[in-house]
Order: sequence, then structure tokens, then C-alpha cells
Amino acid sequence: MKYLFFPVLGCLLMACAHTPKNEKVTADADRLQTVLAAQPDAAKERYPARKPYETLSFFGVKPGMTVVEVLPGEGWYSKILLPYLGSNGQLVGVDYPSTIWVNFPFANEAFMADRKKWPERWTTDAKQWAGDQGAQASAYALDDLPTSLNGSVDMVLFFRALHGMARVEGQGQFLTKALATTFNLLKPGGLVGIEQHEARENMSDAWADGSQGYLKRSYVKRVMADAGFEFVAESSINENPKDQPGEQDGVWRLPPSLSTSKDNPQLQEQYKAIGESHRMTLLFRKPN
Repeated sequence: MKYLFFPVLGCLLMACAHTPKNEKVTADADRLQTVLAAQPDAAKERYPARKPYETLSFFGVKPGMTVVEVLPGEGWYSKILLPYLGSNGQLVGVDYPSTIWVNFPFANEAFMADRKKWPERWTTDAKQWAGDQGAQASAYALDDLPTSLNGSVDMVLFFRALHGMARVEGQGQFLTKALATTFNLLKPGGLVGIEQHEARENMSDAWADGSQGYLKRSYVKRVMADAGFEFVAESSINENPKDQPGEQDGVWRLPPSLSTSKDNPQLQEQYKAIGESHRMTLLFRKPN
């Protein structure tokens, strides 16, 4: 009889493993792969550097969620999230607060006027990116979010969005206020996914203040804890050991910007060989 126990146990284990929950996980993974496969070639060219499948899977983004994406830019991740979240999901694009821009030298009058139009423009574009079966889309500046969203959000995503606020923290506590807003938006147990250019811990704090695009992992963990979040997990999926900046280097020297080598093809090739930045990938939770 003891020999019969193992086959029976094996069958039981296989039956337990074949649960609706696991089927849902597989279906979500297949859905994400399908969405990624449908992206244009220009987006796919950055998959080896950005690793969207691994990153979104690590964060635990699922169809049907209400997700906030902070500083979505031209929509590289938005174009993936909208069809992936599906018709039962929502994606809220959130720009920096309107009061932050006066602290940046490029923010002239024309830029400021254009920024006011961004929520409407992004929402219009997002409806096209979503397609017929994609998520509902809306957009706001951080200091213009409706209070009705508080306590309704499953996940907030910061893709390389923290450094811009950290660099001017002293001018208006922009990062502190953004994280407080994030905390209020989330449901109890809601998640925060952060992908951020990472400074090595031996770099000076003055250099790693966000002005060069980089922040230290210890700094990010500290400000998240100060804002009331629990650390959940971290991943090495977006690390790039080739990115070893000196204290005179900014992240924009690397692809895709290549801002410091426009007129130097040889230097440009050196930066292309490094690839995109070394980035931390961190997950936090609002306590239940």
C-alpha cells in the first residue's frame, strides 16, 4: 500500500496546482505578452533595456486594476498598460504639480502654457492607445487630482519619475507632498512600483540628489518609509553594471537621450555600448 500512496499524492498535488487562480495568472501573463507583441517596432527595440514584461509582472499589475502612472511622458508604458488593464481597468495619468515647473530653467512661458493642456491631450491620446477593449483613461496634475480618487487606486507607478521632484524638494517639498498624495490615493494594501535611475551608495549625496537623474536606493527606501509605506520587495531586473557614472555625469548622456554626444559620434557609440541607465526596481505597500 505504501507504494500506492505516492501516485495518489502526486495526483492530488497536480490537482491542487491546477486551480482557477493559477489559470488566471497564466491568462494574465499571456495577455501581457500579447499586448507587448502588438507594440510598434520602435517600442520593441527598447524591450531588452526596459524589460516591460518582467517589470510589470514583478509589480503585480493585473487586468481590471485602477492604476496611476506618474509622469507618463509620451506614453511608452501607457500604451502597454491601457490595453493590458482592459475594459474593467482604469489608467490615470498624473503630471508633476503645476507649481514645480518654475524651478526648471527650460520652463518658459510657452512651456507652462502647453503644460496646462497636457491632461486633455494625454487623455485624448490614451483613448486611441487603449482601443475598443482598453482601460478608461483620465489625467490630472498632481496638485489637481479629485478627492474622489482617494482610497480607490490599486497601484501607483513611478517610472523614472522621482528624481525630478527630489531635486527641488527644498523649494516646496514636492516629493514629500507627492508621496502623501500617493498614500491617500491607494486602497489599504495598495502597491507602489518604482523604477528609478540608481546612484551607487558610494557616490556623494550632493551628486545623487536627483539633479543628475540618479537617486540612491537607501534614499528612496527612507522617503517611502517616512511617507508610511512598507517595503515589499526589490528586483535586479533593470540593473545595468555598465552604467558607472562619475560625479560629472548625468543620466541623459546615455540612450535614448545621448544629450552630451550629439556632435561626437565616437563618444555616442561609447554611450550606446553602455546602454540605458542602471535602475532600481522596488515595490512598496500601503499598510492594511
